[in-house]
Amino acid sequence: MIAANRAAQLGLRTAVIECGSDAAYRCNSRFSGGLMHVSYKDPALPREELLRAITEITEGHASPALAQAIVDHCKRGLEWLQAEGARFARVDPSMQRADIGSRAWILAPIRPPVTHLEWKGRGADVTLRMLEQNLVKRGGVVHRGTRAIALVMEGGSCRGVRVVSNNTETVIRASAVVLADGGFQGNREMVLGHLTPRPEAVKQRGAGTGVGDGIRMAREAGADITPLDAFYGHILCRDAMHNDRIWPYPQLDLLAAAGLLVNRHGRRIADEGLGGVFLANAIAREADPLGLFVVFDEVTWQDSGRAAAVPPNPTLITAGGTLHKANTLAELAAKLEMDASSLEQTVAAYNAAVASRTIGSLSPARSNKRRKAQPVAVAPFYGAPACAGMTNTMGGVRIDGNARALQPGGTPITGLFAAGTTIGGLEGGPAVGYVGGLMTAVVFGLLAGECAAARR
Repeated sequence: MIAANRAAQLGLRTAVIECGSDAAYRCNSRFSGGLMHVSYKDPALPREELLRAITEITEGHASPALAQAIVDHCKRGLEWLQAEGARFARVDPSMQRADIGSRAWILAPIRPPVTHLEWKGRGADVTLRMLEQNLVKRGGVVHRGTRAIALVMEGGSCRGVRVVSNNTETVIRASAVVLADGGFQGNREMVLGHLTPRPEAVKQRGAGTGVGDGIRMAREAGADITPLDAFYGHILCRDAMHNDRIWPYPQLDLLAAAGLLVNRHGRRIADEGLGGVFLANAIAREADPLGLFVVFDEVTWQDSGRAAAVPPNPTLITAGGTLHKANTLAELAAKLEMDASSLEQTVAAYNAAVASRTIGSLSPARSNKRRKAQPVAVAPFYGAPACAGMTNTMGGVRIDGNARALQPGGTPITGLFAAGTTIGGLEGGPAVGYVGGLMTAVVFGLLAGECAAARR
């Protein structure tokens, strides 16, 4: 919507091809909470600070050109949205997420802090409707119930897109095409091939409408595709697999990051200090993604357990989620159906490393990169069965700093662009660094529209 409106502002006739048939078609942007950030930083901060945040959270994985584009254009993109009619609001400090220092840019009206998805008439939904109205006023059109199936390539340039609507196939000619269909989280085969051995054991946390068409079409057209081995998501209670009252909230991220994430054998599987997004990916990659538990103590339950807009304490319990509680680790292990000695040894080794500040020597090593390790020492002790909740995939079409799709050698494909979570090269990497889905959509949507108009 942003790319189409910006290109229309600059004199192009634009059309949006949308597979969804409803006026309020399902998509992750519409479902989102509307928070605009750059790697959990306020987009209004100095560029150097934002660039450092991207570099740190991705551990240098992010393409320098894409990171620079984000920091150079993020504030301008939000100001452009405001000029289009988008409204932003501030949130009461008690509702702030613990991992976001500022909520200065959140689309209004703000979505309420409830466990279920209450998105209709809220900030992101209102903004998308507004952008569609603006597009129509500018002479653009939205083709709903229409699926793009192939790009039209002539002489190495993209000259349009082949679509299907009402079982009828046709071609829409264009001087430029922007791929912006949101990743492949809704494609079971791709998820199986790249993210988890058991897709059915990973909870779809978003709209699930991204099925990888953009990535597939770009690859067929000769575009380079980055690794597709990570996703943005969070740790959920395992009951979310069958209890709709506890997804997409509350998240168990902060509890796991302060405590331990263990398997059925009472052993840690990953560095909890890298945070919930990283741990959700680690859970999904396990041979048994439904065999993990978040273990913590009373101090963490009363601290990190309450540090979120929809806090696990007490929401997890009141919404019907499972939380085991015991006065000893042995008793907790029995409730989790795991060997008591293994859990006790894991916790003892972890607590000793925290006390001696040698958490890096643990196996797997523990860090304090995103969350500080806390001892698991004060009874009662808690264990929550966990699962991975997937919102959108990371990785996709490789682009340059102007959103142009690139061939494997780095040469742009004339007339082909990509934006949002269809792109690759910005997020992901070994640490599963997250920059921000909405911000990626804003910046590269804007740049795609502008570059397409400049070509014309």
